[in-house]
Amino acid sequence: MNLQRVLEFARTILKNAVKPGDIAVDATTGNGNDTLFLTSIVGPSGHVYGFDIQEAAIYKTQQKLDGENVSDRVTLFQTGHEHLLEVIPTRDHPNITGAIFNLGYLPRGDKSIVTKSDTTIAAVDQLLKVMPRGGTIVLVVYHGHPEGEIERDGLLKYAKDLNQEQAHVLQYGFINQKNNPPFIIAIEKK
Repeated sequence: MNLQRVLEFARTILKNAVKPGDIAVDATTGNGNDTLFLTSIVGPSGHVYGFDIQEAAIYKTQQKLDGENVSDRVTLFQTGHEHLLEVIPTRDHPNITGAIFNLGYLPRGDKSIVTKSDTTIAAVDQLLKVMPRGGTIVLVVYHGHPEGEIERDGLLKYAKDLNQEQAHVLQYGFINQKNNPPFIIAIEKK
């Protein structure tokens, strides 16, 4: 397949935005896959801040990082991503060049615990205030469940209303797949 799948494309976007030595954010650590990926692009001189409200997600992520010997590149917080600027050290704020949000619920976890558009929007607003020009936020939107539909609608409205003088916004996804395939909203600060 010549077209990149959604998660592959999300990583391509982040590789273009985040460089060795940068600060990156995994706003929903889940099983730790994105956190681990971000450690590979920030390298030993960079740092990743990871967030999840579920203890199980933080535990799984920590195990994955320990297994790859990259725990020293990551700080994990068991809190909502809407609190990110409260807990990320102020000195690192202007060096945050990339962030990923894998929305919905924890795979193989409690499906009643889901992300919500209001907290995601609050986190995106915070990131856009501190990121340098070219800083990029990738939202992977899973909307195949009732709460996901509500979140999708809120995020699309928010993204469409962002001032084009302040950000580029891209939507990427496959439109001929069944069962509400995930899609990406990518926001690059101008």
